Amino acid sequence: GNDDDGRQLQRSLEPEQLDQDMINSARYLKSHALSNGRLGATGYCWGGGMTNRLAVALGSDLNAGVPFYGAAAASADVAAIEAAMLIVYAGTDTRINSMWPDYEAALQANNVTYEMEMFAGTLHGFHNNSTPRYNEAAAAQAWNRTIGFFRAHVIG
Repeated sequence: GNDDDGRQLQRSLEPEQLDQDMINSARYLKSHALSNGRLGATGYCWGGGMTNRLAVALGSDLNAGVPFYGAAAASADVAAIEAAMLIVYAGTDTRINSMWPDYEAALQANNVTYEMEMFAGTLHGFHNNSTPRYNEAAAAQAWNRTIGFFRAHVIG
């Protein structure tokens, strides 16, 4: 598929049911016989927002979240986040970046462990190698940070 097909398919789904399906899937993975009992989540764009929503919904069941340029969790909900968060933003993504000041204030007010990385000069979707927005150097650096973060907080 492609981004346009994905957006069209996503619009055909019920958002609340889709969120609940993702929450149920995460809980299933955490309790799976092959799981170490620790859980991490990552996603890009819509999936980045879903990662933030999972952090709220799962509380202590999520050990680490790495949302890439995703919509921030609502400030009033941030108190439920217990996961360590690595928040990845594109430098020129005005829509998503405009959410950061309120999100950061809520993370700090609720003592959430977080790191934030802003990749200067990059566009929303810089990690997607199927679009002209792809930035190979930033994507590689962000991926290495993501893997290191999960090693520290999920694999432990």
